[in-house]
Amino acid sequence: MNLLHANDRRGEYPPSWYAATAEALPPFPPLRGAARADVCVVGAGYTGLSAALHLAEAGLDVVLLEAQRVGFGASGRNGGQLGSGQRVEQTALERMVGADDARHLWRLGEEAKDLVKGLVARHGIECHLKPGVAHACFTAREMRDEHAYAEHLATRYGYEQIAALDRDAMHALCPSPAYHGGTLDMGAAHLHPLGLALGLARAAQAAGVRLFEGSQVHDIRPGARVRVATDAGHVEADHLVLACNGYLGGLEGRVAARVMPINNFIVATAPLGEDAARVLARDVAVADTKFVVNYFRLSHDKRLLFGGGESYGYRFPRDIRATVRRPMLEIFPHLADVPLDYAWGGTLAITMKRLPYLARVAPNILSASGYSGHGVGMATLAGRLMAEAVRGGSAGFDCLARVPCPAFPGGAALRTPLLVLAMSWFALRDRLGI
Repeated sequence: MNLLHANDRRGEYPPSWYAATAEALPPFPPLRGAARADVCVVGAGYTGLSAALHLAEAGLDVVLLEAQRVGFGASGRNGGQLGSGQRVEQTALERMVGADDARHLWRLGEEAKDLVKGLVARHGIECHLKPGVAHACFTAREMRDEHAYAEHLATRYGYEQIAALDRDAMHALCPSPAYHGGTLDMGAAHLHPLGLALGLARAAQAAGVRLFEGSQVHDIRPGARVRVATDAGHVEADHLVLACNGYLGGLEGRVAARVMPINNFIVATAPLGEDAARVLARDVAVADTKFVVNYFRLSHDKRLLFGGGESYGYRFPRDIRATVRRPMLEIFPHLADVPLDYAWGGTLAITMKRLPYLARVAPNILSASGYSGHGVGMATLAGRLMAEAVRGGSAGFDCLARVPCPAFPGGAALRTPLLVLAMSWFALRDRLGI
């Protein structure tokens, strides 16, 4: 079974609040017959759209192939949080890759935020970009660790946009009985994710990218000219960029062994009106310290967009509302009677180290994926880094490619059952408060 079609109708966006409120693009045609390009990009999420846009702006002829619709995958369904740094904290990165590469990875994370903000401004993308992401802690110990980490970023990296929040300050920001304190990062941001993807697609089209939807890639034949085959056509290109993330399937075995698709779920309540202040007193996003993270923010029409719950495998749960309602009510018990107008799932991808996997899988084939829930900025940056690498070199691509990314135990064949066991244990620890 292919994840491209396991939970969604062909050629349709999921029934999300994002799809209901985005300024839709007319469908792009499917690829038919033969095409020639300098670069073929597979996947029209943030990674592929950014790569195609930056390549076209550099004067290259680019074909972009998307199996479903532009922004169909995680790029159009996620929590919309544009976080600082990497998915892994800098203290862990310093131990993992050493001080120099850890500092480079921090700069890349900050560059990713700047890139997204710059693209939104330069191309006039309507995506409700707003500053501020809070990190909420459940215990005094977690809060102390969070405050110490903010101090580490300030002293070691010169990052001074994070404010420490004690219990009273956190409750003033987010009046949930669940949280003990945390931090507020005003250098981070949140946005309408599908709006960003569609805006990047408009910019890419304007730059000369040839976009094709409904064009699932079934076969890749490496060589001096890579041949990329779809249902009704094929592309021959000097370079290939793989930007498929959780929807890669079996197209590239080395990447598939290291990048694991998982599913996550979001609901949108009915508009809360004045009661929105009982959820968030400021227009910021929140993510908490649960292993299976709760993340939420208010929409511009005062709905609570709440993400929570994960599944491992192909199928979404039968009742997504029930799946997400449970963690939502743990944080906001007063919302028990509020209708959930929208509920949707999406497939992202993780790696063993929770850092993106960038690789040159052949001399003229590049891949980037596995953003592990930190993809709004890093996927957009990875696309630009691959565009730079196609043109001859990228220190940022090389730095990310050096990060250790072991294969999941058992490779692609056994990664799912083994990951289910591990994730279930950590989720149980969350529930028990261990």
